Amino acid sequence: MNASAFLKLEQEIRACTLCSDHLPCGPRPVFQISQTAKILIVGQAPGRKVHESGVPFDDASGDRLRDWLGMDRETFYDAKRVAILPMGFCYPGTGKSGDLPPRPECAVAWREKILRELTEVSLTLVIGQYAMSWHLGSRRKATLTETVQAWREYQPDFLPLPHLQEPLMKSHVGRCRTKS
Repeated sequence: MNASAFLKLEQEIRACTLCSDHLPCGPRPVFQISQTAKILIVGQAPGRKVHESGVPFDDASGDRLRDWLGMDRETFYDAKRVAILPMGFCYPGTGKSGDLPPRPECAVAWREKILRELTEVSLTLVIGQYAMSWHLGSRRKATLTETVQAWREYQPDFLPLPHLQEPLMKSHVGRCRTKS
């Protein structure tokens, strides 16, 4: 796909309203893509704060992720280097125990079209169970914790991470920084 066709795809996604009837705050697709990105970060779906700002990972989970990666905001938000493609592009709302799961319409409608164009990606950070289900499929373990603990099995293409709100993230990050 040439650059103008890629830009058109990005504009179509930003204008997407496929699941608007199910979104409490309306559609506002939040993502960051470029055909030159080397790292792909796949999360769940934007939270309320990210929905309001329109900037991916513009919240405490993003602060934790950037800290763990040792990456400043300027580098992290350079789409030419880092693509950010959540499983659901819009804030899905809140349920009894936190944010609702990502709406499935985004992945079905857009995911393969985008991934086909991200040919320069050499590492995909897969964050949370919904992202793991899609990207790791039958290779993932029975639980999120087991999948994260077996991270070496998914190298060099994928690095599974727990949901950034979970306590496991803090302990896993510490172990990764101390092991070679």
